Amino acid sequence: MEPVTAYLWPLLGGLLAAGAVIVVLEQRRSPQSAALWIVFIVTMPWVAVPFFVILGFRKRGSGYLPIRFKGMPREADEHPVAETFARLGSERATSGNRMLLHGPPDRAWASLAALIDEAEESIDAMFYLLANDETGRWFVRRLTEKAREGVRVRLNLDWFGGMVPRPRRELRALRRAGGQLRWFSPFLRMPERGHLNLRNHRKMVIADRARVWFGGRNIADEYLRGSPDSWVDLTATVTGPVVQTFIDVFEAGWDIDNPAPDVPPYNPVPETGTAVLQMVPAGPDEPSDALHDGLVNTIHRARERVWVATPYYVPTDALDQALSVAARRGLDVRLLIPDRSNHLTPDLARGSYLRSLAHAGGRILRYAGSNMHAKVLLIDDVGMIGTTNFDTRSMLLNFELALFAYDSGSRRALEEWFAEAETHCEEGIRPVSLPRRVIEGVFRLGAPIL
Repeated sequence: MEPVTAYLWPLLGGLLAAGAVIVVLEQRRSPQSAALWIVFIVTMPWVAVPFFVILGFRKRGSGYLPIRFKGMPREADEHPVAETFARLGSERATSGNRMLLHGPPDRAWASLAALIDEAEESIDAMFYLLANDETGRWFVRRLTEKAREGVRVRLNLDWFGGMVPRPRRELRALRRAGGQLRWFSPFLRMPERGHLNLRNHRKMVIADRARVWFGGRNIADEYLRGSPDSWVDLTATVTGPVVQTFIDVFEAGWDIDNPAPDVPPYNPVPETGTAVLQMVPAGPDEPSDALHDGLVNTIHRARERVWVATPYYVPTDALDQALSVAARRGLDVRLLIPDRSNHLTPDLARGSYLRSLAHAGGRILRYAGSNMHAKVLLIDDVGMIGTTNFDTRSMLLNFELALFAYDSGSRRALEEWFAEAETHCEEGIRPVSLPRRVIEGVFRLGAPIL
């Protein structure tokens, strides 16, 4: 038996490696990412293949069904950027909306509290992180009070983000009061839907299927407490017809284990203002990479400016090239990032990208004194706020939300936020030593996997 076993294990390892390599080659990846995975799989199949099952899938084989949008009517004078995203598979832009930004954390907290308190029929909440701190406990207690009043409360939390200490006692009380709690992509559902690498980074609260609070903030003290240690971030309250797309996204995430989810009746959300808004989600539940590809196209077509605010800057090759080319074309390219973020890995991986953009003529604005966690884009006359970082993970792996604004009022509000944030920035790149540059280069090589 020993000779048979001696041949069997290498043969089995070779078959596993070959199958994994085929999957890698079939998926849309950067050459850098594909090459790293293939080298890892071929040289260490028994280690690499299990890692690939956990981390390697993107869309095909991820087990997630596409979002079932209700469908928005086409606007008579649709913006070319909105039409681009629609052609790539996203919902169309819609008019008749209202968007109110809240930059300061105390204002964001007050708007969230008002949204919850005013709910009469339903509250649907989805977050990546819910901390066991004053803010997290306050949030769950508010939901529990509404559940006791007879309001339908549904809370969807990402399993990986939920690994931080969470308010277990308050969550148990929420369930006892009739609230519903579901964990997104729990580890025990691997490999069908439990992929460790595909995280739900979407953040929103929908009240009465008519009002939405969403943006870059999670539920934790650093996001919503007005203290010197609070992070700089941006959220918004949105009303109007575009709310239906938020509802569709939430329902898709809530019924992710149901292959044929019950579709709630479609009751058009009434118009509340003049904002023209378009929801563009990203993630394994989207058949294409509409957000990423649409941004690349929009940046290449820009004529005046490209302003980006992001806490983590590890872009795809296509986005990196688009920004650099825009800067070399003479456009006003600004990248607003934290001087130091809350994660060392992306800070190390971003160094060479920052130097490349600065060399091309882009302005690097480092926010000093606090962690800057907002996600904002301004490209010519188009604005965007969302959960999406300007990095490979947000664009090609995580479940994300981006809300594009095509009206002058929304754009001016985003411009004012950006201009105020700039006053707290230092321009340019910090000088680094040669050893640091080498380390940053190594981390850039691993960026597609990291």
